[in-house]
Amino acid sequence: MTTPIIRPLDDLRAQVRGWKSRGETIGVVPTMGALHDGHLSLVHAAKASCDRVIVTLFVNPRQFNSAEDFAKYPRTEVADAALLAPLGVDALFVPDAAEVYPPGHSTVISVSGVSEPLEGAHRPGHFDGVATVVALLFNMTGADRAFFGEKDWQQLLVVQRLVRDLKMPVEIVACPSVRAGDGLALSSRNQRLSPGARGHAATLPAVMFRAANDMGAGAEINATLDAARSDLTGAGFGPVEYLELRDALTLGAALPGRPARLLAAAWLDGVRLIDNVAVTLPN
Repeated sequence: MTTPIIRPLDDLRAQVRGWKSRGETIGVVPTMGALHDGHLSLVHAAKASCDRVIVTLFVNPRQFNSAEDFAKYPRTEVADAALLAPLGVDALFVPDAAEVYPPGHSTVISVSGVSEPLEGAHRPGHFDGVATVVALLFNMTGADRAFFGEKDWQQLLVVQRLVRDLKMPVEIVACPSVRAGDGLALSSRNQRLSPGARGHAATLPAVMFRAANDMGAGAEINATLDAARSDLTGAGFGPVEYLELRDALTLGAALPGRPARLLAAAWLDGVRLIDNVAVTLPN
């Protein structure tokens, strides 16, 4: 079995029209390629609840903060298609940049509020690029449901707000993060870690889960976060851009009795790793 690859938007829309004419539901899994088991878990979720599944593969230049980072992002289309083949994906949509952003394209979507702290503060314009391309992909694919991993927690909140505010007829389905056996959240960027750094990378989730458990048991929040940052620095991470406890839904201050999230971004071996862990604060 091979995965049908579609590149021109007109071809994709013709296929989608046929599916919709038969009343079939369409799920989309937006990706930038370099697929791993985390992506495949989203595909499985889509297959379980939709008649047709489209995986998009587009390395979006507008969500990168440097040309170097964009150039280094792994591009593995052939391997990605092979990974998807056994799963029965109905289409792998691989548009080129001119298809997504034709000459003269000038519309940018900005989601305020949840986009501003954390990643937004450290990567100016990043979420404008995310929101814009996600809106385009929803329009291109005609999706009824879209599947996103909780590993990119702030991105998930931005997409949910985008859909809510613009009244888009798309259901956003959040899927649990997938982790390697040592606890490291799966990410395409992990491929760029040296073998030695990969061995140390699991310190990030270990420190985060320990801090989350301590705060959930009533430990003082600021002291716990300071100790966790020190642990990461001592393990070779640097810089630690942020390690913060925030309200899980607004990314404002975490309050007792409300869902909270511990979110982190830290560099290791020249690779920027992000992660998040649920926290239940005592009343």
